[in-house]
This record gives sequence, C-alpha cells and structure tokens, in this order.
Amino acid sequence: MTGKTYLIYSTATIDSKFCIIGNMQKTHKHANAWVVSVNMGYGHSRAAYALKDLAHDGIINANDYKGIPKDDKRLWVQSRKIYETISRLKPLPIIGDIAFELIDRNQRIEPFYPRRDLSKPTSQVKQTYFMVEKLGLGKHLIEKLSANPLPMVCTFFIPAFAAEVYDYPGDIYLVVCDADMSRAWVAKDPKKSRIKYFAPNARVMERLKLYGVREENIYLTGFPLPKEIIGGAKGTIIKDDLKARLCNLDPKRIFSEKYVRTLNAELGNGSCPLKPNHPLTLTFSVGGAGAQRRLGMQIINSLKHKIKRKEIQVHLAAGTKKLAADFFTKEIKKLGLNRMLGKGVFVDYYKDRPTYFHEFTKLLRKTDILWTKPSEMSFYTGIGLPIIMAPSIGSQEVFNRVWLKQFGGGVTQGDPRYTDEWLFDWINSGGLARMAWNGYIEAPTHGSYRIESVITGEKMELENLPLIV
Repeated sequence: MTGKTYLIYSTATIDSKFCIIGNMQKTHKHANAWVVSVNMGYGHSRAAYALKDLAHDGIINANDYKGIPKDDKRLWVQSRKIYETISRLKPLPIIGDIAFELIDRNQRIEPFYPRRDLSKPTSQVKQTYFMVEKLGLGKHLIEKLSANPLPMVCTFFIPAFAAEVYDYPGDIYLVVCDADMSRAWVAKDPKKSRIKYFAPNARVMERLKLYGVREENIYLTGFPLPKEIIGGAKGTIIKDDLKARLCNLDPKRIFSEKYVRTLNAELGNGSCPLKPNHPLTLTFSVGGAGAQRRLGMQIINSLKHKIKRKEIQVHLAAGTKKLAADFFTKEIKKLGLNRMLGKGVFVDYYKDRPTYFHEFTKLLRKTDILWTKPSEMSFYTGIGLPIIMAPSIGSQEVFNRVWLKQFGGGVTQGDPRYTDEWLFDWINSGGLARMAWNGYIEAPTHGSYRIESVITGEKMELENLPLIV
C-alpha cells in the first residue's frame, strides 16, 4: 500500500501457509532454502525479510505456522507475552528496571575481556534444551521440513537447536541479529554442533569462538539488509540515497565542503545536488513491543512549531501495534496538530508484519535521521543513516550502542524536551552528515548478498568487511 496518510492500514494479500507477501519469494532463482524466523519483536523477522529471495515457499514463523501443535503454540505464546510485557514495563521508574533485570539476567552478555573459555552452557541454554528435548518444542516443524531438506537459515536459535536435536538432514545456519550475543545462541555442546553462524560483525565472530564454536562454522557476513535499499554489489541505491540525505543533513555545507574530494571520489562528482529531493525527515521507531511511545510524543511536542513551519516532517513508525498508533493519533490531536496529520507528521501503522517490513523499508530511503532504541536497526546505519539512540532495552542493545558509537554512526539522544534545539544544532553543524558518512563507510551493508553466496555457492565480488571488534 502506498500513499502518505497519517494512519496506514494493510491491504496486502497474505499467503495462508507461511505468512508472506504474495508469492514474490517463490519465483526468485535463489529461493532454495528454508528461512525460519519467529515473530517475537521485530529483529528476527526483519533479518528474515531481508533474506526473502532465499525463502522457498515463503518465510516460516516457527512460533506461528499452519499446523503448529497446540503445545508448541502455548510455549511460544507464553515466552512472547513475558518478553513484550517486560519491555513495556521497562520505561517505568523503579518497577520497570526491577522487572526487566529479572528477565534480562538469564541472557546477559558477559564481558569480552579477558578472553577466556565461555563454552559452558548457561541456565538459559539448559532451559531451552529442556523445552526442545523433553517437551518436543520444534519437533513437528523439523519433521515437516525434513521431507525436503533444503539448507535451513534461522534467525532465532530455538529452531536451529531443534533442527540439530531432531536430526534435520540438511545444513543448519543461524543468523545473529545483534552486535554482540549471549551464550544462549550457541548449542549445548558447541564443539560437536554442526550449526553454522552468520556473524554481523567481527565482535560476534570472536565471541562465537569464545563460546566454543568451531572456526569453520563461522561466516563473517554482516547483518542482512533488504536488497531494495542496497543496489547490488556496487551499492548504487545506497549511494543515490546518501547523496540526497547529505543535502538535508548538511544545509550549510560544512561537512560537504571539508570532504568534497572524498565525497566526489566515492559518490561521484557533484555528490550533493543543489536541492534536496525530499523534505528533511525524521523517523521514530517504537520497537516491536511498543515500548517508548511516550518518547515519540515528547519529540513531536518539541518539534511541533518546526513541523507547522514545514522545516521538518516526522514519521512515527508504530509498526503493527495498533495501541501505539491510536495513542500517537490521539496525542497529536491534543497538541493541535490535526491539520498536520498526513502532511507534516505521520503515524505509520500496518495490520500485518510483512506489509510493515515492506513499507518501512521504502520509508527508510526517504528518511534522513532514524531515532530508535539500539536494536537490530543499529545495522541500518550502513546505508548512510545517522541513528539517534533512545534508551536501551536489554543487554544486547547496550552492546549495539557501544558498537554504533565506536565508529561514529550513532549518538545517544539529547533531552527529548528540547529536541527542536539540539537536533538542529547537530544538523547545522554538519554533525549528523558526518554520522551518516561514518555509518556508510564503516558498517557492513551486503550481509544479504554474502549469506546468499554461502547458501547458493555463487561467488560475488564484494569489499572485505571492516573488522571492528
């Protein structure tokens, strides 16, 4: 569905078997793998969406597919409810921190240094294997897929563990979705495990070795980003979009004039057109559990006068969370911005996840600044997108924040009450343009292509990944 309306509803046709958009995956020449995800939060599904060209018969949700046993469904629903409830409680003072600490303790990421043997399974690993081995979680799905043992690419660890426990005949791959990872993602006996890992960065690659994974089972690929925002091996779409983005992020040409030779060498002469091809656009993403929606309204309240003067437009990406969308719409009207709905401020909501990923990916091409918690969205700085980081939720997001700051692709948010001041200082100084450039230069962009190359065996000429540890 297209069109800039303030509240967007999905009208896509959904495949009833595995929940995909139409049949677009089935016709791709490389659709020769089972791509298995879970719809808990957005991170795992976002990675799977980027690999849709590989997906034979569509992307499979291990916790929600046609014919899933009731016991499996019950176990998945319970774990999802716990995750989303705690995530929504996190912003609350005291009680939110206590509740989240209890659930986060099991999946905490241990300090990397000093380097040491971390292969001993944690209590969370043991709990996961109890559900798989004793309660049969995932057995039905693995038996179903074993009838056609294509390579199996998972974006969550439980289906990968189940595949190994129940002797899946094909190769098993696991995509890691954060810049660092807990021991929960690695098999109980990593040295004997045949699970192969796609690492999004060098830190994860080195972490996997500490967890005992054999080096031959680790591929440094980068996080899979959708091909429609990359543009092949040469990244032609990224470069075109970055040119337009730099115009909006560097209105006084402070960054562009200082690095004009570098920009022209990489992006082509005249790397910044005389006039931007879209309005200055900020996108705020609330995350899969719908947390931090009040932060979104603090941003709108601070920027309301600039929105009215058409100095900036803001997209509030509610995803598939109708409660978040309704909250945004109600609060925007309270601020007296009724006339700006669908013009200067947008509430983007979709009834289903596949449509959300498709439309959100399109929106990113016209987004100049992404404001989000440092989730898997951190990797999207690779397309030349500066990221303003909201408070972290979970250990993995703390490490995503460190990773982004390490090479200058993102920055911690300022006081949201004064967004109208510090945000435009960062723009007018060329600071956000510099972050966009840093992200483009330093962060991996071609993860989808590298993963596809491993699965299909077809070689593609790509630059070596930056080894930021």
